[in-house]
Amino acid sequence: MKLSLVGLFLLLSSSIFAQLTVTEQFQKISTQQQAQQFIDANPTLKPVLLHLSNGKDSTLIDKRLLRQNKGDVFSVGYVTYKVLEAKDTVDYRASYIFLDGSTLSVPEIDSLKKIIVQKATAGASFEQLSDQYTMDGNTTHGDTGWFFGVEMMPKEFQDAVSKHKTGEIFFVDVSEKQWHYIVKKTYDDREKKDITVLRANGR
Repeated sequence: MKLSLVGLFLLLSSSIFAQLTVTEQFQKISTQQQAQQFIDANPTLKPVLLHLSNGKDSTLIDKRLLRQNKGDVFSVGYVTYKVLEAKDTVDYRASYIFLDGSTLSVPEIDSLKKIIVQKATAGASFEQLSDQYTMDGNTTHGDTGWFFGVEMMPKEFQDAVSKHKTGEIFFVDVSEKQWHYIVKKTYDDREKKDITVLRANGR
């Protein structure tokens, strides 16, 4: 009887020690799909996926997480984290006046560009100039808001804004579409980091 109890104890203890720690399991996880499988299989560890952005998430642990790189695993107290995704982006912001080359001739566009820049240089508000001259009917006084990616503004527009300094006025032409912009960069570029983190209790 004693031998069988000892054998049972050894069997149980070896199976317990054979189980992977949370950290070891996290090191094997590399995708959100694998993370979701871990979450479904381990409800007692209270696992969760977190989506964090710098500037928006500002607790001490959020700030620490946002300094990590993709693939990093670390523990704080009795909680373990793994950074599954980490993406750095840059947002831009400018004001613009749109001139439509399908309704204006090249000399008319060139003339308007000169007039508008002269007025802006003389101190006229770029927002008022946009309200007066823009041909796209925007209701934002020409303000793009913060934008990233060519889904929001043409690539030529974004490339030009990224190369200029805040306060500069410049031209952007999208020739194949006959779009012409007079642009003023209104803010310094805003760097952003977005991360996806798996968190669970245990080490």
